[in-house]
Amino acid sequence: MYDINALYEANSVEQAVALRLEHPKAKIIAGGSDVLVQMREGKLAGSDLISIYMLDELRGVTLEGDGTIRIGSLTSFSHITKSPVIQAHINVLGEAVDMVGGPQVRNIGTIGGNTCNGVTSADSASTLMAYDAVIELTGPGGKRLVPIQEFYLKAGVVDLREGEIQTAILIRRESYEGYKGHYIKYAMRNAMDIATTGCSANVKLSEDKQTILDARIAYGVAGPVPMRAPSAEAAAKGQPVCAETVAAFGKAALDDVNPRTSWRASRELRLQLVEELAKRCLTEAIQRSGGDL
Repeated sequence: MYDINALYEANSVEQAVALRLEHPKAKIIAGGSDVLVQMREGKLAGSDLISIYMLDELRGVTLEGDGTIRIGSLTSFSHITKSPVIQAHINVLGEAVDMVGGPQVRNIGTIGGNTCNGVTSADSASTLMAYDAVIELTGPGGKRLVPIQEFYLKAGVVDLREGEIQTAILIRRESYEGYKGHYIKYAMRNAMDIATTGCSANVKLSEDKQTILDARIAYGVAGPVPMRAPSAEAAAKGQPVCAETVAAFGKAALDDVNPRTSWRASRELRLQLVEELAKRCLTEAIQRSGGDL
């Protein structure tokens, strides 16, 4: 059984914000695939909960008039994977969240919960980071937009202020148009496991497919929060599509990461993964973009 002190059900975003102000120590619950597990483990025993599960306006993936992809925070992983908008423009995100847990978790777990829990191993986080996603937060003062790189403050802590809830994740047209990406989750098992290291890279090639106009890469479990690797990006930008560029990309990524040793893997293994996964992700992204290596 779950040791819940009180459960408050929000019927609108405005009511959810009001409940957050009234009960500042309460935990937000949506799908519950993270919060309820922690409650059963005793970590959140006796907590107050604010449920936003009934807020259907926070579900779904839409393409706005200016080309921005809007992902409601209550959209499940399964719906993201199957979304025609995601498949057409950033299919790598659908592939990444399809690696979360098992089918039951993907059907109930939400993209908002996956980002708001602040963990570096979240399968959605590195891809969203690599696509310069923007987090939409709604609070007493209205909406606030935060670049995802600034949303993660430290391990397990995100930039949610008093009374705020996350309402959407936005990916602007200039962040995805012309880019193709690839995500690799390295884990101890092929399914139902947390990432030992995750890597997501995307690339934009010249019209003749001979030059890398832009490359972006982000990691999970390469530091306390999901993180970009700007040195790797600089090493590839403007460079020819060739094996030497791919090798330099992987090597440069080591300058930006700071993995730790845990029971899942040593720091030394994770450093090897950082370099190797960068090369594999970039290679696949180039090939998906029509380049030849």
